[in-house]
Amino acid sequence: MPRLILVLGDQLTRDLSALREARPDDVIVMAEVMSEASYVRHHPKKIAFLFAAMRKFAHALRAEGLNVAYTALDDPDNGQSIPSELLRRAAEHGASEVIATQPGEWRLIAALDELPIPLRQLPDDRFLASHAEFEAWAEGRKELRMEWFYREMRRKTGLLMEGDQPEGGKWNYDHDNRKPAQADLLRIKPPRFDPDDITAEVLDLVEARFPDNFGRLRPFTFATDREGALQVLDHFIAHSLDEFGPYQDAMLQDDPFLHHSILSPYINAGLLSPLEVCEAAADAYAKGRARLNSAEGFIRQIIGWREYMRGVYFLEGPDYTARNTLGHDRDLPPLYWGAPTKMNCLAHAVGQTRDHAYAHHIQRLMVTGNFALLAGCDPHQVHEWYLEVYIDAYEWVEAPNVIGMSQFADGGVVGSKPYVSSGNYINKMSDYCKGCAYKVAAKTGPDACPFNLLYWDFLARHRDRFEANPRIGRVYGTWDRMEADRRQTIRAEAADFLQRLDAGEPV
Repeated sequence: MPRLILVLGDQLTRDLSALREARPDDVIVMAEVMSEASYVRHHPKKIAFLFAAMRKFAHALRAEGLNVAYTALDDPDNGQSIPSELLRRAAEHGASEVIATQPGEWRLIAALDELPIPLRQLPDDRFLASHAEFEAWAEGRKELRMEWFYREMRRKTGLLMEGDQPEGGKWNYDHDNRKPAQADLLRIKPPRFDPDDITAEVLDLVEARFPDNFGRLRPFTFATDREGALQVLDHFIAHSLDEFGPYQDAMLQDDPFLHHSILSPYINAGLLSPLEVCEAAADAYAKGRARLNSAEGFIRQIIGWREYMRGVYFLEGPDYTARNTLGHDRDLPPLYWGAPTKMNCLAHAVGQTRDHAYAHHIQRLMVTGNFALLAGCDPHQVHEWYLEVYIDAYEWVEAPNVIGMSQFADGGVVGSKPYVSSGNYINKMSDYCKGCAYKVAAKTGPDACPFNLLYWDFLARHRDRFEANPRIGRVYGTWDRMEADRRQTIRAEAADFLQRLDAGEPV
């Protein structure tokens, strides 16, 4: 009897563990289903990217001679969930078993576990660290710090290593990677891809079926197959990697991409492997085409942060996204969906997200994430927003970044301190403040940057938790040295700002 081989939309690689098990008489099952397209209101660019990439991957598998049962979203027989489609295809083909590569979300893992026919979930070995390896690394540690895990991944892969020692004598060159950027009309932009017939058909489908989702579908310029993804990789290595490092934390309101690779959508969907991307960066350094701090900083994002986040997600379990250590319960304000705001940094970060389904890590962490944390927003709502709006967002990587690193809702599993700052950091690393209605230098009064007010208000609210924190506790000395009247003014103006935010007033 044939077996069903399930391939999900973020598993688009021929080296998938489930596909390696396929026999000539097996049936490859791929399906565009509403349950996956709508469990959160995904950005329409993300839906279109995945549907187009899935259709092209199915064509490639058929070209190899494999039997692919593909279901389009508008197929009248579509059961509109992965379990329903598996049951339908099992009955259609008389299949005795389903083989799947483990999904990257607890929600879908549970749905497959409940399938009333035999199903095997194989490990997703596209990652460098298996669940068992990460658990072994984490066992007995008081703190799960990414830096120590990253060093293990460097040793395991040999990337930028000289024997047992890191290339250049240091593991981490972050100190060299914190320069603000200047506007540059000659800066090379990422490649743009015109929609082909398959992509154009998908764009029409998404436009018709998801008209109210936040985000602009067109123009759509992403690659949607491995060939295009490799072109994006080659372009980044040739033109942007060398200056990626120094300016990776910089933000410019009229340049959403700077020197960033825009490779995460392709890696997370399976069109590129993380190791091949890192090897390309290491090779560029070895050949003198990229400086060490750029190659190291780029590689650390992939074999360090990316792998570490996955490890934390599966180690912490299905309840991770419900955590709320700080007890924050404010609704995420409408400005996150494009409502007017006088805060220039948020207007540009959200606007860029709306237009491109993309923002880089500092925009996510220190603008949209920082504001949500300072304002005391419900971390689950913040988590769902990030999952909705970014083309590269999947829960295994998004949730630890948001629940852990950005919102400190896990109580310090991911980060040893909350990532909060006043307006000074944004002013240092961007040109946002120059065009803002608020004044970053104003600490109180009607022109005061809201980040300044909310920063101190956040620290005052959570003093019992953070005063003894060695990485942030010393700032309470600055707070205590302020005049009592000044502290009272800050708290009162912060409360007034939050009241206006809750009332839906443009702030």
